[in-house]
Amino acid sequence: MSAELEEKITSSLVDDQLPCPGAFKIAKELKVGLREVGETADKLGIKISSCQLGCFP
Repeated sequence: MSAELEEKITSSLVDDQLPCPGAFKIAKELKVGLREVGETADKLGIKISSCQLGCFP
């Protein structure tokens, strides 16, 4: 888990959740996969707000 990734996730929270578009933005900015963003959020106990694409369960 990257400290930079953790920081980006925690600073992007809205109502204690990471919005799906925010997850995509973080992945693009840090050049990591969406799976890594999702796994890191999960390890931090942060839920990603669901979207209609179903990328994150």
